[in-house]
Amino acid sequence: MEERMDNEKSLMMSVEQVRAFDKWAIEELGIAGVVLMENAGRDCAVLIRDNLRGVENAKVVIFCGTGNNGGDGFVIARHLRNTGMDVETVVCGDKAKIKGDAKANLHILERLSRPVEELDLSGEVNDRVAELTSGANMVVDALFGTGLRGELSPEHQRLIEAINEAGVPILAVDTPSGLDCDTGEVLGAAIRATYTMTLAAMKKGFVQNEHAKEYTGQIYLGSIGVEPRDQSA
Repeated sequence: MEERMDNEKSLMMSVEQVRAFDKWAIEELGIAGVVLMENAGRDCAVLIRDNLRGVENAKVVIFCGTGNNGGDGFVIARHLRNTGMDVETVVCGDKAKIKGDAKANLHILERLSRPVEELDLSGEVNDRVAELTSGANMVVDALFGTGLRGELSPEHQRLIEAINEAGVPILAVDTPSGLDCDTGEVLGAAIRATYTMTLAAMKKGFVQNEHAKEYTGQIYLGSIGVEPRDQSA
C-alpha cells in the first residue's frame, strides 16, 4: 500500500484500462477474481486499522453495493473483525442480486456468524443511516466500483447524501461512489471521502479534474496482487 502525494507522477488508468488489466490478471496470469478481491479488501482493512490505531472499541460501518465493490467490502469486514473491531456490514439493495466472487465473500462472512444487514433503499434511508453510523469512527463506501455510468438513481443519491451527512470519516474503496473515474464529474451525488484507496493505479479523472479532490480526499494506492507495469514486462 502506497500513499500517492504527487498524483501527476502516478500511473493513470481509465475505466477501460482497469477492466483490461483485471482481465489480463485473471485470464493470462490465472489469478482467480476472488484472490484479487481478497488482496484489495485486505489493503483497505490495513489502512482503516492504521487510522484507528489507539481508538478504544473502534466501530466501523461498511455500506456495500451488490457488485464487486460490495465484495471488497465483505473482505474488509472479515479482516477488521479478525482484529476485534466492532463492524456493521450493510448491503444497500437486494442481497439476492449479489453474484460470483462478491457472493462467495458474503457467504464466508455469514458462515462466520457475522450479521449482514439489508438496507431497503425505498424506505427511510436517512434515519436508518443515522442510526447505523451513530458512534462510528469510520464509514466505508463500498457501493460502486469503477464501472458506474450515468446518473445515479434517486434512491442511491439519497443514500449517498445521508452517508455524507453522518459526519463520520469515510474511506472510499477504489473510487468515491457517484464520481466518474474517467472525468472526475459527479453523477448526481458523490461520496465526499476522507480517504480513497484506489486500486492498481490512479484513476484518470482524479488527476485531470481539479474538483475531484473535493470527493477523493487523501488518495492511497492499493494492490490487487499484481501491478500494471507487470502487464508489459
